[in-house]
Amino acid sequence: MSDTTLTTETPTIETATAEKTAHGVLLSDTAAQKVHSLLTQEGRDDLRLRVAVQPGGCSGLIYQLYFDERLLDGDATVDFDGVEVVVDKMSVPYLDGATIDFEDTIQKQGFTIDNPNATGSCACGDSFH
Repeated sequence: MSDTTLTTETPTIETATAEKTAHGVLLSDTAAQKVHSLLTQEGRDDLRLRVAVQPGGCSGLIYQLYFDERLLDGDATVDFDGVEVVVDKMSVPYLDGATIDFEDTIQKQGFTIDNPNATGSCACGDSFH
């Protein structure tokens, strides 16, 4: 007789990690803190950060970041420590692997997007392809 033991343990999956890669966009801690600060200033708790890609600019595509109260059919959402980031289904492939950060230096203040899918951008840096 063999001494085989069957276990019925359920594999542990870290939900936070799985959720944070649902749409492939990552939000840095600095960016999450800035978004949270802006939402607090607005005095609303029903808004989320929407990240989208739209046709436009010198290189063909532009990023849009704005607060939105709506959830549209097919939206992918991820919560980053109380900051919900929403990406529409058409933008997900363009933004997969992108990281949103916030810079606050003498030279620059604002959100930045590091997107591995962008093969080039225009001189002004506002659009990509």
